[in-house]
Amino acid sequence: MSTPDQPNFSGWMCPLPLRNYPTIVMGHGSGGKMMSDLIGHLFAPALGNDLLGQMADSTVLPLADGSRLAFSTDSFVISPLVFPGGDIGELAVYGTVNDIAMSGAKPLFLSAGFILEEGLPMDLLGQLVESFGRACRTAGVQLVAGDTKVVNRGHGDGLYINTSGIGLIPPGVQIGPDRARPGDAVLVSGTLGDHGMAIMSVREGLAFESPIVSDSAPLNGMVDAMLAVTTEIHCLRDATRGGLAAVLNELAVASRVGVEFDERKVPVQPAVQAACEMLGLDPLYVANEGKLVAFVPEAHAEAVLDAMHANPYGTNAARIGTVVETHPGLVVARTGIGGSRVVDLPAGELLPRIC
Repeated sequence: MSTPDQPNFSGWMCPLPLRNYPTIVMGHGSGGKMMSDLIGHLFAPALGNDLLGQMADSTVLPLADGSRLAFSTDSFVISPLVFPGGDIGELAVYGTVNDIAMSGAKPLFLSAGFILEEGLPMDLLGQLVESFGRACRTAGVQLVAGDTKVVNRGHGDGLYINTSGIGLIPPGVQIGPDRARPGDAVLVSGTLGDHGMAIMSVREGLAFESPIVSDSAPLNGMVDAMLAVTTEIHCLRDATRGGLAAVLNELAVASRVGVEFDERKVPVQPAVQAACEMLGLDPLYVANEGKLVAFVPEAHAEAVLDAMHANPYGTNAARIGTVVETHPGLVVARTGIGGSRVVDLPAGELLPRIC
């Protein structure tokens, strides 16, 4: 028997981490440990299958003729709807395009569901829909299906967008969260924390000498350039909710390897670093919307990094670390003062509603 304050945990897989939360809190959408517990102990046991069990940014779907598709879905609830460097329209396109690209696929088609709140200004909706269309053209994808719903005033926060996408994976490409190998180089495609701190600077009314703008961008062109160097890229992830720290932890656990990186080599803009220090945040945990993390065999690392630098969204790409055989499942950072620390998954929600 369950009550509203005491849910029925029978049948859930190892429900202990959820027992302290009889209702959903913002941390369950953080991209960190609370979200991992929710997915692993509630959704996965109830809905799991071999395909869903891939737990990647997009799921690889094998077809009868031997070809493979990548499929992904995502929902966007960002506040505010328009922010420095972007808006929810383009973000909804780029977010799903990037998830598909993280399987090495060429994104082709999108669907979109627009949940409109009564009272949303028509001119703002027009602006966001036009932005959505421009983003589709920029990323080289077509919107092929859509749906529109309207909810009562006070129940939708203006606009929510859900997008699903599908893309084609080239022959010979095998990228997945469980494919990291000791010796792989860890690459990031640019400065971290830009998107999360752009959102936070608006919410908190912060002003800096150099304005912080979102890094919202399509990464499929960069991935194509990287794969043109070698198809032996092992792992790709876009560092969204939970930031770099979440990505490295997820890949370390999935591949049963350790990750070591040098904090001094992680690119962070001075304004973002200053904003994080002011707010007591670690840029390693701050969300991005146009940055990827790649695990690449050492033999190809420099050539792949050169290809990233040649792309307009990868000019600040850097090698920050290495995959190691020791301490599997753990991420260790070498600090600026010569020590080391374990970089764990974020426990809760640092910056809610950032995508």
